[in-house]
Amino acid sequence: MRTFQRWTLRYVNNRIRTLYYEKTCPDHPWLTRSANEILDSWLVKSDVGLEFGSGRSTPWFASRIGHLTSVEHDPEWGGRVRQMLLRDGISNVDYKVVPRDAEENSQEARTAKYVQIIDSFDNNSLDFCLVDGAYREFCAMGVIPKIRPSGVLVIDNVNWYLPSHSISPNSRSLATGPKGPVWKEVETLLSDWRRIWTSSGVTDTALFFKPCT
Repeated sequence: MRTFQRWTLRYVNNRIRTLYYEKTCPDHPWLTRSANEILDSWLVKSDVGLEFGSGRSTPWFASRIGHLTSVEHDPEWGGRVRQMLLRDGISNVDYKVVPRDAEENSQEARTAKYVQIIDSFDNNSLDFCLVDGAYREFCAMGVIPKIRPSGVLVIDNVNWYLPSHSISPNSRSLATGPKGPVWKEVETLLSDWRRIWTSSGVTDTALFFKPCT
């Protein structure tokens, strides 16, 4: 729950700007504006992508790349996204609804069917992956070898899991470190990847680019 202390003038201004952006750009993903701008200029029609957590991002990505696999855990929300894809005549999405079959942050989540979707991809086969759904720590860790050199891993709400200097609510500081041992491992695996960390002051989205060598 948001605490009273978080409602500073700076936070209120950031929140207003974020809401204005989301209202005036209703087809854009629920990522930071800066992250969307980077992805818009970076994605190309030959790209192959994977996203965990569907929504406005699904048709947005699909219209910019060759093929997208989208994984959703909520059947009701999945039905709404399927309607969006039908409405827009989008046919290059392999849309999968895979309900949760393990508790978040549990060891069983490591082998959840949702996470195991990753196993259907070869190493170095994905141009990008968005982690913005269930079992984020295991999805982030598992997809790292699947991303090709110079490809990008996008983690939304990254400030909740990895330490930074972010001023967004619920951010982890350098002193508190990553959120648990799996995120610590993710941080280590990504330590030599180029990182662009974007923030709206409300939420953060980070892009990690895999080294070419």
